Amino acid sequence: MFLELLGGAGLAAAGITAYGVRGKSSQLFGPSVWRGPSHRKAIALTFDDGPSESTLDLLSLLYDYQARATFFQCGHHVRRLPRVTQRCALNGHQIGNHTDTHQTLYLRSPDFIFEQLDRAQRIITETTGVTPALFRPTYGARWYGLRAAQKRLNLLGVMWTVIARDWRLSAAQVASYVAPRVRPGAILCFHDGRELIHHPDISSTIGALKLLLPQWLDQGYELLTVSELLGDKRPART
Repeated sequence: MFLELLGGAGLAAAGITAYGVRGKSSQLFGPSVWRGPSHRKAIALTFDDGPSESTLDLLSLLYDYQARATFFQCGHHVRRLPRVTQRCALNGHQIGNHTDTHQTLYLRSPDFIFEQLDRAQRIITETTGVTPALFRPTYGARWYGLRAAQKRLNLLGVMWTVIARDWRLSAAQVASYVAPRVRPGAILCFHDGRELIHHPDISSTIGALKLLLPQWLDQGYELLTVSELLGDKRPART
């Protein structure tokens, strides 16, 4: 009986840990959000893995629709394309931390996790003059040590309400997948890069947004940064 109870407890603990790693509403490994308040007809567009050579095309599209967004950028790419990161910030978009070299944080040491966040934090701050307040884990995976790193760097984690799957679907498929899932307060995850790849193809992302942006504006949505959606630019502390 004792062994059975012990086995059951182990399974329960494993389940809790698994949810903490990938569950978008989990707070186990650090404070985070996955949606904003629903009382306002607004959504937040977010873009991961950039900046890339194609980010400027995306910025032009967002400008055409007066949409503000949040770019979760990798330190590696910021060093490579600092002017693109600067342009994102100058255009009124928010820059968030997406680790330094797009390494998974899952099963990594606390020192490794902190270094990944800290290096990205430093280069983004140096490049834009603004210290990121938001962080998104690569692959949406978190681990022990992340809470302490977020606290030291004053970062709020941001997951997503809907992930666009724009790395593998066509533009039409992305638009068809995302459109019916959008609700007031949604945080949408797209990509303007592909991990550490140079010159990535983000045509599906841009093509989908050409279909979605006019729909959202016709429906009366405001397109805001994550901090604007949350109504508070200060990250949560624990």
